[in-house]
Amino acid sequence: MNYSEALNLEPGKAICYSGFREGQWPGGKYPSYEEIKEDLLILHGHWKYLRLYDCDEQSKLVLEVIRNENLDFKVMLGAYINAEVNNYGCPWGGSYPEEVLEQNKIDNEARIKDLIRWANEYPDIICTLSAGNEACVDWTDHYVPVEKVIEYVRMIKEGAKQPVTFCENYLPWLDKLRILVDEVDFISIHTYPVWEYKNIHEAMEYTKQNYYAVADTYPDKPVVITEAGWTTFSNGKGIDPNNVSEEFQAVYLKDLSKWCQEDVILTFVFEAFDESWKGSDEAHEPEKHWGLYKVDRTPKRFMKDIHVNV
Repeated sequence: MNYSEALNLEPGKAICYSGFREGQWPGGKYPSYEEIKEDLLILHGHWKYLRLYDCDEQSKLVLEVIRNENLDFKVMLGAYINAEVNNYGCPWGGSYPEEVLEQNKIDNEARIKDLIRWANEYPDIICTLSAGNEACVDWTDHYVPVEKVIEYVRMIKEGAKQPVTFCENYLPWLDKLRILVDEVDFISIHTYPVWEYKNIHEAMEYTKQNYYAVADTYPDKPVVITEAGWTTFSNGKGIDPNNVSEEFQAVYLKDLSKWCQEDVILTFVFEAFDESWKGSDEAHEPEKHWGLYKVDRTPKRFMKDIHVNV
């Protein structure tokens, strides 16, 4: 189903944005108004849609900058929901004391209420809403049962007018999230061939397989890709270092952009800028290097090629 018609959105390029720089991190030091303005001016003209993950201090500033500076962006805004039950199968720690889980439930509901309030405060900027991010997949460290996600989706739909989704890896939509499909206005999937041991020559076909596995299962529901990308470094843990580079990132994203434009598929590239706070302390930790720009805001190969060809 064509997302543009179904969701009343203009066709356009989309990217995930998080502006944490060196020495900044969620829950700690946040980017300033001027730093976010600098970032958005870098992205302006290349990207129509921005995806923001949470209703936090950073996202509020992003919305203010877009409005105050009259920038041509539309925003998918999410509420980042934390663990409400333990997930003992998570390899990097999904187990919490009961009092933490209970507090998370309170905090999650507050986030959902913030999402609704901001959606109504910025209806000209916020175009879609997400009830969470990767909270139902088997390996998550912030597990929330799908039944609770359904409650949050219903809360959002009752309080806001924008289309509502839930952002998750492609695979759970084929089984455990089936009961969520009728609740959301569109399905949001994540596809990462490089995390699933695909080399650059297999990558684009694998992404297409991920997308059509979901889209063909639910032909009456729009499907959006809310994360797809290629890291440029790896420490060898989970991703072969020989399978990542700026050149490989450029190849994958060029193929991805061509396919999405031809088939009218809204895809949020992951992600705008490298974020040094993510993952382990190792310099080549892959989580730190998905950006199209480095932490210092200099462009990587894909963006350099775009500028050359403009």
